[in-house]
Parts: sequence; C-alpha cells; structure tokens
Amino acid sequence: MSSTAVLTMTTPPLPRTTTTTSTTSTPMTPPSSSSTTTACCPACGIGLPPIDQTQAELLVARARIHELESQVRQLNHKASVAVERWAAYEAELSRLRATTTTTTTTTTPSSSSASPSSMLKLDPAATPSPTRTSFLQSAPSRLSSLLYPRKSTPSLRVDTPSVAPAPASATTTVSSSATEDLLEALTREQMLRREAEGRLSATSKEVEELSASLFEQANGMVADERRVRARLEERVDVLEKRDLEKRRRLERLEVAMRRIEKARDLLTDK
Repeated sequence: MSSTAVLTMTTPPLPRTTTTTSTTSTPMTPPSSSSTTTACCPACGIGLPPIDQTQAELLVARARIHELESQVRQLNHKASVAVERWAAYEAELSRLRATTTTTTTTTTPSSSSASPSSMLKLDPAATPSPTRTSFLQSAPSRLSSLLYPRKSTPSLRVDTPSVAPAPASATTTVSSSATEDLLEALTREQMLRREAEGRLSATSKEVEELSASLFEQANGMVADERRVRARLEERVDVLEKRDLEKRRRLERLEVAMRRIEKARDLLTDK
C-alpha cells in the first residue's frame, strides 16, 4: 500500500512539469513578435519608424545638405564674378573718360588758333556773332566732360582743320556734327550702363533670394535631422529597456527551469 501511495504521488507532478515547460516556451515567443511589430513611445504612445528607415532618411538629409552647400558655393562664385565684371566696367569707363578729356583738351587749342585767321579772311557781314561762336566752341568741351564715347575721338581728329583755315559755316557744321556724335555716344553709353546696372541688380537679387531660401531649407533640414536623432535616441532607450526586461525574464525563467530540473531529479531519485 505504501508503494502504491508513492506511485500516486509521483504521477501528478509529470503534467505539472509539462505545463511549466509550456510556460517556459510561451514567454520566449512574444519578444520575437514584439520585435517584428512597430514600436511605440512609452510616454506619448506615438508609433516609431524602423531604424533602417530612419537611417535612410538621415543619409538622404545629409546628401541634401551637401547639395545645398555646393549650390551656395556656386552662387557665391557667380556673385564674385559679377562684382569683378562690374569693377572692370567701372575701370574701363574711367579710362574712356580720361581719354575723352585728353582729346578734347588737345582739339580745343587747334580750333581756337584756326578761328582768328578764318575771321580775318572772311567779311564782317558773314562772320557770326561772338556769343554764338563762344557757345559753339564751349559746347564740345561741356559735353566731353560728361561723356566718354568711343567713336568721338576719330571724328574730332578728322573734322578739326590742321593746315588750312575753314570758314565760319564749316566750323559750325563741324561743331554741330561733333555735338550730335557726342550726344549719340552719350545715349548709347547711358543705355549700356543702365542695362549693366539692371543686370547686376537682378543678379544680386537672385543671389540674395537663393541664399535666403537655401539657408531656410538648410535650417529646416538641420531641425528635421535633430528631431530624427531625438526620436532615434528615444527608441534606442526604449529598446535598451526592453532588452533589460527580457534579460531579467530570461534569468527568472532559467532559475525556474533549474528549480524544476532539481525537483524532477529529486522525484526520479525517489
């Protein structure tokens, strides 16, 4: 009877061991399923994207930042080239002004030396009034001080008489043609200068707008990258906490398994 009692005591623990083994096998499966499912923030409950996706987004953001920096460098180079061209144009304009002033100073003495001989040869009735002659003689000098034409210098050299004195009508026609040439050159140079100034202002505005937009985009990209980094850090913290919990559970399960094995050994020994 005692032996039968021992048999009845040994038989019930066997399903318990099986149930404990099933319990030991069941907690091992949820971590794998939880690793496959999307993680959520423990504080706010917002779903977090996978690590691979966030890393790809970070790489794309960095590439975009490098591209924007290269565009900013190109725009700065274009702006510097435009400034250099503007300086070259200013230097050329100053040089042309200097040449026009020198040519006008050389031509005015020759015309003044030729006018007395022509006035001696002409009749007093045909000679123009002194106010008109002074105005005509001073007109080229006034206009030359304001202008810097390229085609005005050869016309002055050709039209000014060097050997034979010309009559008063010829001098008036020469001076009028010179003034017309100077006016045409003035209008041309003014138009060119306005076009250059308009182009420079347009390029400067474009550079400023592009630089502002690029800086705004760069700041937005940096802010997004910081947010992504913060999310990644939070996710890493959550995963580390989960790993610690899993390790603790595994340790508990190992301790329980050892206890079960010890109990089984004791039962088998009996």
